[in-house]
Amino acid sequence: MKNQCVHNSELSHADIVHLLTDEPASQLYARADEVRQAALGSDVHLRGLIEFSNICRNDCLYCGIRRGNKGVKRYRMGDDELVETARRAVEIGFKTIVLQSGEDMHFDQDRMSRIIERIKQMDVALTLSIGERDYSDYEAFRNAGADRYLLRIETTDVDLYHRLNPGMSWQRRNECLLMIKELGYEVGSGIMVGLPGQTVESIAGDLLYLKDLGVDMAGIGPFIPHPDTPLANEQGGSLEMALRTMAVMRLLLPDINIPATTAMESLHPQGRIMALKAGANVVMPNVTEGEYRRLYELYPGKICVDDTPLQCRTCIGMKIQSIGRTIGQGKGGHIRSASSA
Repeated sequence: MKNQCVHNSELSHADIVHLLTDEPASQLYARADEVRQAALGSDVHLRGLIEFSNICRNDCLYCGIRRGNKGVKRYRMGDDELVETARRAVEIGFKTIVLQSGEDMHFDQDRMSRIIERIKQMDVALTLSIGERDYSDYEAFRNAGADRYLLRIETTDVDLYHRLNPGMSWQRRNECLLMIKELGYEVGSGIMVGLPGQTVESIAGDLLYLKDLGVDMAGIGPFIPHPDTPLANEQGGSLEMALRTMAVMRLLLPDINIPATTAMESLHPQGRIMALKAGANVVMPNVTEGEYRRLYELYPGKICVDDTPLQCRTCIGMKIQSIGRTIGQGKGGHIRSASSA
């Protein structure tokens, strides 16, 4: 019976634990790849990622840009600079722009709304990844044209969440995701795999949470200890467990968007290609320019910090084609299949 559960998208908690621990990895990855191909075809969608501020009001123990890290050289793009960076990304072919930052409240409701309106004039899909906000902010950003919002739950182990995110509330994070969903965004969330104190049973619960939430995108990444954080000496997550978790996510939600995360490539030179072969269908090349690329260091070993945006896009495009996949030509939103509608 256990060998059959890999073919069933209605997986129980026990089934997921089995897949994460005992199922042969090659079999799990192959099945996830089959499910991805059947649901979504061969397209890999590219998102241009702009990391526009590394200033953050939070003090998460695992994050390199945490408020308490005094060794970070902080930066914040100007409004015009940010919009111009997006324009250059569109010029080299990106149809989706992702704006990511720490929780920098300099970018308040009015400022962020104006930036969104300017970028949306470029005929692109726009994703925000700027953390927890009030309902009125989320509503204003949606009205200004934002299409998608990424907010990782990180873990559904509430005690673990509170230990790793001092001063924050898991319940508040969950409420923010529900607000985003209510407002009609495409909802992106995700988890970190290999956190200190995290169990396989907890990861299984995380995946079921993401399924129940009905996410449109799920990002799965390994925990990589940053030397300037309180978790510097922890072991960190394994690439295999991150890939297994991502593959099970694909089995649970066959038609959602799942990125091959750059953190995976920080652990292995072919990490993103391995992820694309195990169920992923999205890549988010960094289109941030200059020194900013190096300064937005959530974890050590960040890839491509010396490359230009065009070099990044060309490189990943060649890798995608080398495995027989195609680069998606549209905006790559979540188009739900009849079975999941």
